[in-house]
This record gives sequence, C-alpha cells and structure tokens, in this order.
Amino acid sequence: MKYPKEYLDEIKTRLKVSTVVSKVVALKKRGKEYVGLSPFKNEKTPSFTVNDEKEFYHCFATSEHGNIFDFVMKTQSLKFGETVKYLANLAGMQPYMFSKQDEEREKKWKEYSIIFNRYVSHYHSELLKNENLGAVREYLKGRSLGKDQVKKFKIGFIEKNPNYFDELKKDFSEQAILDTGLFYLDEKKKIYVERFKGRLIFPINNLSGQPIALGGRIIEKIDYLAKYINSPETIFFKKGSHLYNLDFARKLSNKLDSVYLVEGYMDVVGLSKNGIENVVANLGTSLTDKQIQILNQFYDDIIICFDGDESGYKAALRAAENSIKELKPEKQISFLFLPNNEDPDSYVNKKGKIFFSDFTKQSKISIHKFIFSHYKKETKNNPSSMATLEKKLKLIANTIRDDYIKKYVLEYFLEKIDELTPHLNQNKNRFNHKKKIKSLDSTKKIFKESQSFTSVELKEYSLLYLLINNLDLIQENLHLVDNIKLFTEVNTQIFDVVLGKLKSGEKQLLNEMNIDKQLLDKVEKFAPIKNLLKNKSKNDYEILELFEDISRDLMNYDLEHRIKELESKFSKDLSEVTFNELKELKKKQNVN
Repeated sequence: MKYPKEYLDEIKTRLKVSTVVSKVVALKKRGKEYVGLSPFKNEKTPSFTVNDEKEFYHCFATSEHGNIFDFVMKTQSLKFGETVKYLANLAGMQPYMFSKQDEEREKKWKEYSIIFNRYVSHYHSELLKNENLGAVREYLKGRSLGKDQVKKFKIGFIEKNPNYFDELKKDFSEQAILDTGLFYLDEKKKIYVERFKGRLIFPINNLSGQPIALGGRIIEKIDYLAKYINSPETIFFKKGSHLYNLDFARKLSNKLDSVYLVEGYMDVVGLSKNGIENVVANLGTSLTDKQIQILNQFYDDIIICFDGDESGYKAALRAAENSIKELKPEKQISFLFLPNNEDPDSYVNKKGKIFFSDFTKQSKISIHKFIFSHYKKETKNNPSSMATLEKKLKLIANTIRDDYIKKYVLEYFLEKIDELTPHLNQNKNRFNHKKKIKSLDSTKKIFKESQSFTSVELKEYSLLYLLINNLDLIQENLHLVDNIKLFTEVNTQIFDVVLGKLKSGEKQLLNEMNIDKQLLDKVEKFAPIKNLLKNKSKNDYEILELFEDISRDLMNYDLEHRIKELESKFSKDLSEVTFNELKELKKKQNVN
C-alpha cells in the first residue's frame, strides 16, 4: 500500500530537515547550511551538512545523501511505513491508517482542492481581464496595489450576481460543492448563493500552497455587511490552525530568523509589496496555541504587529497572554506597537522598508516585558493592588509549558515587583545580590546539562521528586501510584524501592532506603517541578494534584508508545484483533 503523495508532501512541508536531523546530530549554523559530526562514521572534524532550503542532508565522509525519510530510516533502522508514522507524529499530523475513512477523506480532498483551484483561478482571471470593474480597480489603486501584487497573491473579485455554482455542478455533486463553504443555500429562494459575492477574495493556502479557504473584503460600503469575512470551517480548513501567506513565508525561514504576524490580508500584501515578505496573518480570530506552534517550527522570533489603536492593543494583549505559554528556549515572541491609527500596511507605505525594519529593531518589546508593562500601568501603590499584580503575573507565568522558561519569566516578574517596593526589599537585596547571580549561573549550567535528557526522563524526575519529598503523604494515598509506569531503568529502580517500602507500611526515612545517593542527587538537581515549588509552600491537596498530573502525562506517553507499536503491527498484518485493540487504546488516549 502506498501513502498518498499529498500526505508525504505535507510531512516534508511541515518539518525542516534540520529539525529532524538535530534529534540525532548536534548541528551548528554556518551560512545557509548546518554542519555537524557524521552520524554514519566516527569523526572529529564535521563533514555532515544540512540544507533546509534544498531539503536534503549530505555526508562528505560517507557520501550518504537524502531527505528526512532517508535520514530516519538509515539512523533508526526503520522501515518506510514506520518512518512515515514517526515523522507524521513529529509534524503533529494524524497517522494514515489506510482505512476506508482515510480513502474517503483522500477522495474528498481531491474534489475539494480541484473545486477551490478552479474557483480561485476563475475569479482571479476575471479581475485581471474584466474592464468593467471600475470601483474595484479604483480601490486597488487607492491601496497602491498593482497587477504584480494581484498576481502574486492570486487576488480575485466576485461580482454581485455571479453564477459559478452551475458551472461547477457539471463536474461535481451539490454536496461536494457545498462542503467547500464557497456557497450556501438561500432557504427562501431555494437557490445556492456565493458567500463572497461583491467582495475581493484572498486565497488562504495550506502549507503546500493549495487554496483551502478564502478571505473576502467588501468593496461598496453597506452597513449590514461585515467589511471582512472568512470561509466557514470545513473538513480541510480550521481557522485556528492556519495562517495567511504561511505557504510562502515558511520558505524564507531558511534565510531569516524572524517573522511578522499581522491582523489582516492587506497588511500582508502591503508589507510584501514594500519588500518585507516574511509576514503572515491570523484569520480574524484570536491568536491560537496552534498558530504559534506552527510558526515556532519555522522561525525563532515571532514579531506580533497589530493596528496602532485601542482595539489593536487589546488584541495584542490577548495574543500575549495566550501565546506566552508556547515560549521555548531559543525562541522569542515580541510585540511591535505602531503609532496611533496606523496599521502595518499604511505605515510601511508611508515610511518604506528600511524605516520599518529600523523601527522594528528599536521598538519591539519582548512578550514578558509587554505583559509586565501593561499590568504595572493598572496597578496602584497599595498592598491590595500590588497583591493583585503579583497574583496575576504568577498565574500568567505558570501557564508556560517549558519549565526553564517559566522559571526565568517568573523571576523577571518578581524582580520587577521588588523594584516597585524597594522599601520592603532594601536589606534583602543588599545581602542576596551576589547569591542571586550565583544562583542564575547555576541554573544556566543545570539547564545546559538537562538538554541531554528526554522530556519523559524529566517528567520522571519530577514524579520522583514529589514522591521522595512527600513520603508520608503518598503513603496515605497509595491508590495514586497504582498503574504508574516509568520508562527509564534507573528511575524505575528508585521508584520500585521507595514504593516497596511505602506499601510494606514501614516508616523509613529516605536515607535508610538503600538508594544510591548519586541517583537521588540527580533527581534533586534536574526535576523541573522543583522550580515551580521553589519559594512557594503547597498544601497537601496541591501536591497530590501535581502528582496526579504528572502520572497522567506518563500514562499518556505509555499509551502513545503502545499505539505506535500497534500501528506498526497493524500496517503489517491488518488483523481485526489488532485494529480493535488500537481503537480501544485511542479511546483511552482521548479520555485522558
């Protein structure tokens, strides 16, 4: 059985070669390429290169060469089907099961993409050749958009009384056409109406460059009609999972480290026209986790630049509070605030590319600084207001998924609060300044060392840390340790020893349990949960809640591991027993 070409292309599109290779090889950037020691031969001088732009790796020592699929197969000794499943999971995609549902979906996608391509091409061509679109041409001229921009973004225009449904009906069923969201049924007149009639249309493409939705801008001002509308969600289009112009902007990530995230289609077109092409737009909704995760796959610095008015500021604040949870080491999220009543399109048209780029360098503000600055402005100099500020900032910091970034952001917030109340902290700061510097240096060292551990190992360290520091509490709640499974041999040994003592009812101290002190020191040193608990007392309920959360994460990891094994087995034997077992595990995964 062959995987559909579109499915394999989607995996390649979502994953840079350097992202996949860096799981095995320590890479350093050199010009447009990355270099590292060959994974195919022992060597002291790097001869292994990765080129994201050309989507291949090459080893000069062994002449090994290929794409991400070749690399995984050769370095992990996997078959092609297993490799596809591994990379699909890494890319955040559903596994392709070769089921009837997958075949049906593939058939629907082919119809969907053909309909969208025809539709977009037809109305793009109409805009270019129709001489009777005076109002539209005046609008484009007023926005300084020429034929080059219209062609590049394949912008189209749909007149007030179009009739393209009948044209499509010659080749497709009514249901297939309706599934695209391009038309809706007028219940009174019992006719199919084009959703974007009377509007300029901007094709929204998937990562492969295929149009899957539209954005529409009204030309004639009519009070009861929204200025901008987007396609409704369909089986192939989810607003919170796509970004306008990402199909083009992702290709620039091999040359540039940053990307602008703006609000509107015209902002993207305007910046692009002025030579700033590393730009995408969210689709008329609040910024989502998924959109930040997608951008993080391609870029190291996301610069969020919304309109310079009150609504733009509020949208930026919502975006900041929602996206800070996706901060990661080596990744940045910044905000760029424009002068009042300016948007990125108008500002770059007035000032030009060089000014806009310089303005970005001088004026962008890191996400954690923006959040602190905003809430500081709302805070009064009294205990109640200061307490509210600290509580709010701690809540925001604790949403950050990466434990190390969480630690530093929380430290930043608390230090800035200390600066607001110097009379409370004067003596404390005098004696603790050197200690704090030493502590930060130590944290950086620990962070660097921790990079050698997998996320599962770090979860296990956190579980063990809670266990060995709360022996009496866990002994009173032994039901919580039922069915917990650890995956690394050393951590499992510690867990089994401690658990055995607790279940026996013995009241032993940890140092009496005959566990290697070096292993315990490792848990103490690298458990990320320690950063969350530091300087903050937790009651028993909160400790147990944290313990259950980590247990659930490990259980989900176990489920994922077992699902992968069964998927691999099912791809070979296609037995009903294996399939049913796989379905049951996936149900459990969804429940958890």
